[in-house]
Amino acid sequence: MEVQALDVALRLLMATLIGAALGLTRDIAQKPMGMRTLGLVSLGAAAASLAVIQVPIGGQPDALSRLVQGIVQGVMAGISFIGAGVIIRDQSSGKVDGLTTASTVWVTAAIGIGCALGAWVTVASSTLLAFFLLVAIPWVELRLDLKRKCNNDSGTISGKAGIKVRQRVLKGPAKLQDQPLHDTQ
Repeated sequence: MEVQALDVALRLLMATLIGAALGLTRDIAQKPMGMRTLGLVSLGAAAASLAVIQVPIGGQPDALSRLVQGIVQGVMAGISFIGAGVIIRDQSSGKVDGLTTASTVWVTAAIGIGCALGAWVTVASSTLLAFFLLVAIPWVELRLDLKRKCNNDSGTISGKAGIKVRQRVLKGPAKLQDQPLHDTQ
């Protein structure tokens, strides 16, 4: 597949800008991976994918298909390790942090691959949905008090959602049900 120099530059630029824009949402939320990291993740995924599709294959579409499949699998598996590095589980409270950031890294890499392959409808749709999930959903969760908050010293769940969780989920040992909920808001 022959890709012109300007097209390569535009695909790499789009991947970088989209990754950085997604990273802005993480920077605003003061998360460990922000604009630079996600811009680089998307750029790296796009650059690796573009390099593969520029390999001369002598007009054999099956060979190109295998190359693209290999790069997609390799990039997505490799980027998963970066995402896994931001997931932290607190053994004492059972709280898990970093899942959204890890997912954002993974989606950003996929969007970078889409930019490299020129799959613009997929890129645009994925970007819009990612922004919706990163910007609109936290706002909705906050307004509806759906986000469970954990009090670090006692491990209890607070807020209106905490009461519902305690009533519906914590039907285990009696001492869990008898613990008062402390509102940390």
